Amino acid sequence: MPTVAEIMDREPATVSPDDSIQDVIETLQTHDLPGVPVVDETRKVLGIVTESDLVISNEEEDFHLPHYVNIMGGIVFLESTKHWEERAKKAFAATADQMMTKDPITVGPDEPAEHAGRLISEKKHNRLPVVDDEGRLVGMVTRVDVLAALTGA
Repeated sequence: MPTVAEIMDREPATVSPDDSIQDVIETLQTHDLPGVPVVDETRKVLGIVTESDLVISNEEEDFHLPHYVNIMGGIVFLESTKHWEERAKKAFAATADQMMTKDPITVGPDEPAEHAGRLISEKKHNRLPVVDDEGRLVGMVTRVDVLAALTGA
């Protein structure tokens, strides 16, 4: 059974937390990627920005102000505002740090490829950052990488 290190991309594209959203989009387009890890100057993985982070889908349904009532001049929300606040932050984000999903699911280089495949499948991701013991990016592994390793292609 191959390890993640044997099948991963050892030089994945990355962006920094201060990169503009335009820089992130250009990186995704240039490298034809659905997502890119956000790393600091030591290559520690801070988050990941995916195509889905860049799109607010079905604006009327997904990005509505939470239901509220006005009682004696005060607003009382009838549902949690957390989801709305998160979507609003991403909608008006200017940098990768503001747009990224923090603390992404990662895998270690010494893990079996099968474990990476299970994570990719269970979490419905297409790619996972591969990190060392200190959380520094050492590669990326994709669904295709895992499938090829498991089928011997």
